[in-house]
Amino acid sequence: MKLALLLINVTLLFIGTCGGPLLMRLYFTHGGKRIWFSSWLETGGWPILLIPLTIAYVRRRLSKPSTPTKIFYMKPLLFLASTVVGILSGVDNYLYAYGVALLPVSTSSLVIASQLAFTAGFAFLLVKQKFTSYSINAVVLLSVGAGVLALHTSGDRPAGESNRQYLLGFFLTLGASVLYGFVLPLVEYSYKKARQEISYTLVMEFQMVMCFFATALCTVAMIVNNDFQAIAREAREFDLGEAKYYVVVVVSAIIWQCFFIGVVGVIFCSSSLLSAIMIALSLPVTEVLAVIFFNEKFTSEKGVSLGLSLWGFVSYFYGEIKLKKKLKKNTETETVAPSSTPEP
Repeated sequence: MKLALLLINVTLLFIGTCGGPLLMRLYFTHGGKRIWFSSWLETGGWPILLIPLTIAYVRRRLSKPSTPTKIFYMKPLLFLASTVVGILSGVDNYLYAYGVALLPVSTSSLVIASQLAFTAGFAFLLVKQKFTSYSINAVVLLSVGAGVLALHTSGDRPAGESNRQYLLGFFLTLGASVLYGFVLPLVEYSYKKARQEISYTLVMEFQMVMCFFATALCTVAMIVNNDFQAIAREAREFDLGEAKYYVVVVVSAIIWQCFFIGVVGVIFCSSSLLSAIMIALSLPVTEVLAVIFFNEKFTSEKGVSLGLSLWGFVSYFYGEIKLKKKLKKNTETETVAPSSTPEP
């Protein structure tokens, strides 16, 4: 069951990681200009979670009709943790949306791949993540792969965009990568320090509270920036038409919610490091889709960066396979050893 749950969450994560950036870029390339609104869409679909949470509540109530049924499992400590994670996620959403507004999807995706290095570092500090030579090699390769893109900034710069704007987009996306690299281990740390049993229902509650506060932060910023008044005008002026504008907005909110559910689900089933690896692993798919749908240039720097990233993935998974084999062998040895000792 846990393996099945992991596969479901990995699928959701892949859908969000590949579809979210493409829809966000579609919004910006066809007339969308609202950064905070685009940030809002990343977590604004949180009410969708009320559906599975309501189903889970009804099932609990029907299974034990004679006992009182809790509406929410979350205790104050975990609620506080999810609030902090939510506010950090809101800031991260803004940095990422601003970066995507200035960079091609293929470039921003490669930069985001560097978050694996930051996730690894923060996971080591917060949850004492253990490393092998293979995982360290993967982190270095992915970091270098993202750094290669900074060496040549004119090859895929969008038309009408200055070199300064391109660099701004690059460093904002890198900042989003650093911050999210901290958020993932922080979620895992929150689970470990929750002082209550972590179930998948509780994971969804954590996700809902997190997205609520991230959305609240973006909502306040939108009010200050007068974004709500501008949405109707922006929809009328959208290159693809007013109806398709709202389709892009609604589908974006749903796709991004798939991403966040997948992220916290993978952390629940495994670890924050695996979640970061799955995000980075979707990179080749996002690259290909960006080239197909947006006719983006696939420069030599992107080729080198992609090659280093894939090398890093292979290195990590090879190391994980070797480590599991070693642990299995050690376990079998420990099991056999006592039985071979003669009884007195």
